[in-house]
This record gives sequence, C-alpha cells and structure tokens, in this order.
Amino acid sequence: LSTGNMLKDKISNTTGSAVWANDNKTFFYTKQDPVTLRSYQIYKHLLGTDESEDILVYEEQDDTFGCYVSKTKSKKYIIIGSYHTSSTEYRYIDANHPESDFKIIQKREKNLEYSVYHYKEHFYILTNYQAKNFRLMKALITKPAKENWEEVIQHQNNILIEGIDLFKDYLVVEERKNGLMHIKVINWKDNSEYYVDFNDPAYTVSTFANVDFETDQLRFNYTSLTTPGSVFDFNMKNRTRKLLKQNEVLDDDFSPDKYESKRYYATSRDGKKIPISLVYKKDIQQKGNKPLLLYGYGSYGYSIDPYFSSVRLSLLNRGFTFAIAHIRGGEELGRSWYEDGKLLKKKNTFYDFIDCAEFLINENYTTKEHLYAAGGSAGGLLMGAVINMRPDLWNGVIASVPFVDVISTMLDESIPLTTGEFDEWGNPKQKEYYDYIKTYSPYDNIESKEYPNLLVTTGYWDSQVQYWEPAKWVAKLREYKKDDNLLIMDCNMDVGHGGASGRFKRYKEVALEYAFLLNLENIKE
Repeated sequence: LSTGNMLKDKISNTTGSAVWANDNKTFFYTKQDPVTLRSYQIYKHLLGTDESEDILVYEEQDDTFGCYVSKTKSKKYIIIGSYHTSSTEYRYIDANHPESDFKIIQKREKNLEYSVYHYKEHFYILTNYQAKNFRLMKALITKPAKENWEEVIQHQNNILIEGIDLFKDYLVVEERKNGLMHIKVINWKDNSEYYVDFNDPAYTVSTFANVDFETDQLRFNYTSLTTPGSVFDFNMKNRTRKLLKQNEVLDDDFSPDKYESKRYYATSRDGKKIPISLVYKKDIQQKGNKPLLLYGYGSYGYSIDPYFSSVRLSLLNRGFTFAIAHIRGGEELGRSWYEDGKLLKKKNTFYDFIDCAEFLINENYTTKEHLYAAGGSAGGLLMGAVINMRPDLWNGVIASVPFVDVISTMLDESIPLTTGEFDEWGNPKQKEYYDYIKTYSPYDNIESKEYPNLLVTTGYWDSQVQYWEPAKWVAKLREYKKDDNLLIMDCNMDVGHGGASGRFKRYKEVALEYAFLLNLENIKE
C-alpha cells in the first residue's frame, strides 16, 4: 500500500475472500470445488511464496456444508465457519499466532445454529439453542462449548434476534418484530436500553461497517418504499443522528412526499396474518381499475424488507401500485414463519401469496385484469406454482431465473447447491419428499389450460438455476397452454444468476420487464 508495487503472489480458484493475520504477511483464503462451486477448503498463504506451497488448514468433508474464513471485530481471532441451512460450526485461532491449530468452539449438531463475536475475555454467541427466535449467550474463550454458555439476552416468542454489534460501551441488537427491523442499544455499564426511532410504516434498517470498537457512533443503512437508501451516523450517547449520504434520484421532480407507503395484514386461509407493504403515487387515483405489481420470494428464511428503488418510480409515475407480500418461507415474523414455509409445509408460501393477491383485489387496489406478479430464483418457483394453482388471478407474471424443475434438480447432486439444500426442500430420494414436491413443482404440474401472459428470463452462465430449467419449463408450457397470451423467454448469453453486471447493463433487464408490463396495460408513454 505504501509503494503501490504489485507483488508476485497469485492465488487461483478462490471464492474471492481473504483474511489477514496480525503479522502482516500471512493470510487465509477459501477455495471452491471446481464442479459444484461449494466453498470447502481454507488455505494459508505466506507472502512471497508460491501458491503450491500454501498449507491446507481446513477442509469441509460434509458435502452439505460450506465454509469460509473471517476475523473478529476485535482483530484478535481468526474464525473458520462451517455452514448448512440449519446447522453451523466455528473454529478459531489467535490472529497473532497464525501457525496455531484451529480449535472448535462448539461441535456441529443437527438444527443447532450459532454465530460468534468477541468481547474482552468472552465469546458472545447468538444461537437458536433452546431458543427458536435466538438468544444471546456468552462463554469464556478458554471454555467456549455450549455446556459453558451463560445467557445474556433471553429468548422471546415474538422477537427474532437477527444480529448484534459490539462496542466498548454499548451492545447493539438488531431485532425483528411484527415483520420490521428494530435497533436496540444497551449500555454495558448500567444495562439501560432504548430503541432507535423510525417513522415510516414500512422500512428497512441495518447496521454496517462499524469497524471502530472504541466509538460512540453507530452507522446504519436506512431505506423505505418512499425514502432513498440513506447512511446515518447515530450517537449512542446523546441519541442524535446525522445523515451522511442519501442515494441521489436523477429526477428533479422527485420528492418522497409525492408517494405514499402503507402496511396491511392479509388473513391467510389458515388464519395467519401476512404483512403486505405497498407504495403508490399520491396524485394518481389508486382505488379501482389500476395496475398493481405484487412481488414475493418466500424461501431460505430470507426476509424481503421494504426498500426504495429509483427505477420503480417509472412504474409508480405511470399509475402502478407496487406491493411486497411478506409470505411464509421468509423470516419476517420470526423463525416459525420460515419453518411454516419449507419442506413439507412449502405450499403455505404459495397459498399466502395467492391470499395476499385476493386481499388487494378485495381492498379495491386492483382487479384480476390488472394484477401482475414477479419473483426470481426461488421466487421464480413461487411464480410457477401460483400460475398452476390460480392461473386466472393474474394478467401477467415475470419469472426471473426461475427454479421450476424441483424434482430433477434436487435429484442431481452434481449441480451446485443441491446437497446443501435438502433441509430446505427435502431430498426427493426419500418418497415422502418426492411425493410432496411433485404436488407443487411447477414443471411437473403444468396442465392443459389457459395461463396468464408470461415473461421468463434466464442467464446462460447461471450456476444456480441452469438455463435449461426455465427452457424446458417454457417448452412444456407452449405445448400445453390453451390460450394466445404472451409467453416470452429471454436468455441473456452474457450473465449468470445475478443478472447483468456493471452500472448500466442491468437497467436493460429492468426495461424489458417494464416494457412487458406497460405493453399489457397499453401504456404508450
């Protein structure tokens, strides 16, 4: 860094991440399997040596697990993490002694998840051990196994602890309650606590880049359906905040006050309350015969929090309402919300999305003739399932890189991600899971009937949902469907699962999707 000279050291076939020991010459990095792309090996490299001399310090033998290497915020320990959809395991060494052997913190157990933070003489451990929504424990670094864990923050049935951040004088806890994120600040000295206030009915907030252990300043990201992405510094001592940066909207006429955000709760067919976040432009009459785009995901416990999108303004300004259905399979309402939408309960995800759509119609936001749905990857599975179950409910559907051939993919263990996802979908080599997956897998449930207008997008280099999966789905739809509606498949020959890279190419993909929607609404300008 001081001279700008490039060193001769080169490392190949890595995941791209590396962690430095404190000697300024040793670093650890992760390698991936060349076929499945699973990150499975941790190597140690010494500056000035050839890659062939690197030392393998850890290999993940269980092909349902991946691994990575990181460093504690205190800079005192290097951590190797092994992860699975429902189990984790961590090892550590002193960052001042990279020659050391890694020691296990707590051996892996089925359905035991935990993460590790360092503060003074303790490891702080966020875990689901006897706590579905997680609780915070601590253990002496010399005795880190779970039989030595002491409770710091107890489990609560209605609050999910998503993460913590440690400072010299404060413990910061990220909690999810009623589907929204909250930031709680606890003073180490007197245990006093308070929540940071946010005013939007639906929003996203998360702490990030808090690398300074000594500071009173907490940095967090904030956005909502009407507020562009914003970075704040919050003084935890006097509770003041300072806006450091807000993403610029390249529209001189833009003002958050011109748009309205709302939060609803739809009742599912089994009585659950499903959160819905929506936004529209105030000066456009929203009730009645207006187009609405409903977005959903609902897998892996991944929560789709309300977020601002400058390109979405293009739809809102033309009269669209945009809504997010926070359906089961995500973790918006805690761990049970996720567990109620996976494995042998997966169809709750699809039912919830359909029930949210019917709620919005009943609330007079739209009609079947003007209702649209969108989702990608596992959200593309959602799209494929709901058009099989209720093809009459949508005028148009966008399925991006859709995971639609569930049986065939989950039977092929050479495909990246397959073995690590048996706990999400089930292993179809077991009859119980085969039979259940067969009842919803989009490809296997195509029938001879009318389907809505469809736009299907994929990438030729996608390693997660290979292009042939949506291709064979589209081919079967073309054979079976009994309508003259649009069925468009776009395969981008240059991209992978995440779509186009670069600052501007991704907007061409958005433009295609919006053109599909605007064409169906006969909106010309």
